[in-house]
Amino acid sequence: MKIFDKPLIVITGGAGFIGSSLVRHLNNQGVCDILIVDDLGTGNKWKNLIGKSFVDLISRHDLFHWLSEHDAGDIQAFVHLGACSSTQECDVDYLMENNFRFSVRLAEYALRNNHRMIYASSASCYGSGKYGYSDDHEKLALPRPQTAYAYSKQLFDLWLRDREVLNQVVGLRFFNVFGPNEWHRGVTRSVPTKAIETVQKEGVLKLFKSPNPDLYGDGEQKRDLIYVKDAVRMIAAFLSNDATGIYNIASGTPQSWNSVASAVFQALSKPYQVEYIDPPKDMSMQSQAEVCADMQKTRKALGEAVSRTMSLESAIKDYISFHLDSDHTW
Repeated sequence: MKIFDKPLIVITGGAGFIGSSLVRHLNNQGVCDILIVDDLGTGNKWKNLIGKSFVDLISRHDLFHWLSEHDAGDIQAFVHLGACSSTQECDVDYLMENNFRFSVRLAEYALRNNHRMIYASSASCYGSGKYGYSDDHEKLALPRPQTAYAYSKQLFDLWLRDREVLNQVVGLRFFNVFGPNEWHRGVTRSVPTKAIETVQKEGVLKLFKSPNPDLYGDGEQKRDLIYVKDAVRMIAAFLSNDATGIYNIASGTPQSWNSVASAVFQALSKPYQVEYIDPPKDMSMQSQAEVCADMQKTRKALGEAVSRTMSLESAIKDYISFHLDSDHTW
């Protein structure tokens, strides 16, 4: 027996960092016809779902069985955020099964039934940045992935391209997303989140010295950071338009780690204390001076949804004021 009346938005990874934040954003817009697909395990990720409205929660292992028992008309759209998100994962078979083959199977179902499908690609697909950070489809195959995770993500992008169906889906290349609901991610939490916790406990923040002083000074490496509340607003905007293809999800304004530190100390009302320490020997391999997303295509597709992104200072202040721990999820 069906327990819902309206077509559902199926969100894989819906209990995770970005997924649970998307559920909150949709709930705030009055949208509760949501099927969450995720595995909660024995940890506390379930806390990300407290206070959120959705129709049901099923394991990713049960998704395709669930689909086989329901009509295609029971689904409004797929937002596929579920995957192994650790860029340091070494089990390539695991990555291929979770990030590539699962995505292929879901895409085949969505395309066969004419469902809107939005999926998470990754900015890691740009590799070293040698070819820039443009979401131009002509450049998809140029960068060489630097991790198995990045390869698994790029492989799915190219699978869609080679089958000439990129014009029927939306792929989102997330840059450095930070904010509430990522507390459960352990070592893969964002730099701002780790910085906030460190400054709270120790009053001092340690940043790596520059491995390439000729390129940039200590703490002056720049990354394109985006608050998760802005990121999920962009995802939701793609649910309500007809844009297709691959798009960058970022602020378009790179920030240095020194700027992050300054914003954290200011928001916590603590004196600025940063120590620069020697970087790991292999850091030079990942030491791009600056990473900045080309946001022209995304701005054209979304307009106002992008122009309203929060400043780094405002985002960190919002995070610290309202969402610091698992009892204050968003």
